[in-house]
Amino acid sequence: MRRYNFWSPILLIAVALIVRSLVTNLGILFGMSQEAASSIAMIAMVIAALIMFNRMTKARRKK
Repeated sequence: MRRYNFWSPILLIAVALIVRSLVTNLGILFGMSQEAASSIAMIAMVIAALIMFNRMTKARRKK
């Protein structure tokens, strides 16, 4: 477990949760129901996590 970066998974989880709350709040602000906003926020959270994971692993491969 030498050179393991503890910040990467913490940052990944934090970004996913922030994106989820932001999208949920924006959806409710624009008049969506709670369930629909939550569903769209879950999809946005997964997409943001995948994009961030892809960028983190791509940067690690170039080293």
